[in-house]
Amino acid sequence: QVQLVESGGGLVQTGGSLRLSCAASGRTFSNYRMGWFRQAPGKEREFVSAISRFGLTTDYADSVKGRFTVSRDNTKNTVYLQMNGLKPEDTAYYYCAAKLGGATFARDYEYKYWGQGTQVTVSS
Repeated sequence: QVQLVESGGGLVQTGGSLRLSCAASGRTFSNYRMGWFRQAPGKEREFVSAISRFGLTTDYADSVKGRFTVSRDNTKNTVYLQMNGLKPEDTAYYYCAAKLGGATFARDYEYKYWGQGTQVTVSS
């Protein structure tokens, strides 16, 4: 079992920045690929970003490339999502998730453990 707790969400103006954190506990953190997903009201959950076990590989949705950066610190059992240049369309509930193995990052059904999420609101 892996427990995930997100933090760092909030209200920010267009063009602003936020850094989300996801603290993990339970199993060996470095065993897991970590992903970030988001869900806006009335929309389906969508992939945002992901990172491999030791941070050597990352992936991003086209909508956030060049603005968001995912990273992890396995000594702190934490994964981060640095969000710069925020836009109103980034407003959503953001979730981190953990998965073992697999060849892809973007399929939410491959992630076994999920956090409760944190709200990000970008005002125009």
